[in-house]
Amino acid sequence: MDLDTITPDQTLDAKGLSCPMPLLRTKKEINRLNTGQILEILGTDPGSKNDLPGWCARSGHTYLGAKDDDGFFHLFIKKG
Repeated sequence: MDLDTITPDQTLDAKGLSCPMPLLRTKKEINRLNTGQILEILGTDPGSKNDLPGWCARSGHTYLGAKDDDGFFHLFIKKG
């Protein structure tokens, strides 16, 4: 999947937050979405790139990938 063509249904700005806050905010935000919708997380905490894929695998969501930007990154999750 080309991450540049994804249109997220919701965007969570977690830039500047440290573990575990990006994951906690993601859990809260994903609950607001319907199954199949996509959440984009903007972050700066490198741990999120490891934490979120594992959390998705355990909780039934699909981790679509990450892409780097200027000073932060984008993570994409499809709600399961």
